[in-house]
Amino acid sequence: MNNEIVPGFDDDKDDSLKIRLQNFQNISGCLALYLTGYIDTYNSNNFQKRVSKAIDAGFIKLIFHCGGLNYVSSTGIGSFTAFLKAVKPRGGDIVLLEIQPKVYEVFQLLGFSQFFNIKDSLDEAVSFFNKAEDSVKGEIFPKIFKCPICSKKLKATKAGRFRCSECKSILVIDNNGQVSLG
Repeated sequence: MNNEIVPGFDDDKDDSLKIRLQNFQNISGCLALYLTGYIDTYNSNNFQKRVSKAIDAGFIKLIFHCGGLNYVSSTGIGSFTAFLKAVKPRGGDIVLLEIQPKVYEVFQLLGFSQFFNIKDSLDEAVSFFNKAEDSVKGEIFPKIFKCPICSKKLKATKAGRFRCSECKSILVIDNNGQVSLG
C-alpha cells in the first residue's frame, strides 16, 4: 500500500518502527506518516532513509502522526530536524501530531519543541498547510515574530540573516517568512 504512494517506501521495512502513509489529494505535496513503535540510534538511519524517499518523491509537507510512537531518542529527534532542513528550502514544512507526554519531554529537554509545528489533530495539521498555501499568495513582510530562543518580539522587513536584539542569537528568515537559527 505505501509503495503505491511512494515507490520503494516499504523496501526497507523495520518491525521496531511501523509507518503507514496517507496521501492528501487536495494539498499538493502533503503526506501523513503514522508512526508506531520507537525511534532510537539503531533504527533512525532506516527511518531517515524511508522518509527521504517520500521527500525525493515530492512530498514536502509532512505530517508525522506520533500517537503510536512510545519512545524517541535524541538521534530520532535529529532525524526530524534533518527532514525539516530538507523540506524548508523547497517551501515545505513539518507538523507533529499527538506526541505522547514522555516523547514531548525529550523534544523540550533538547530545546527542539519550538522548531516544530505541533498540533493536536489531523484537521489542525491540514488547515496549517492550507493556510500556508494561502499566505504565500499574500504579503509576508514586514513580519513580526518571536525569537525561537528567548521569545523576544522581533520585526523583519525582508528575508535574510540577522541577530536577535535580546539574546544575540543569529536568525535566518526566508522569503516565505519562516524563521530558523542561522
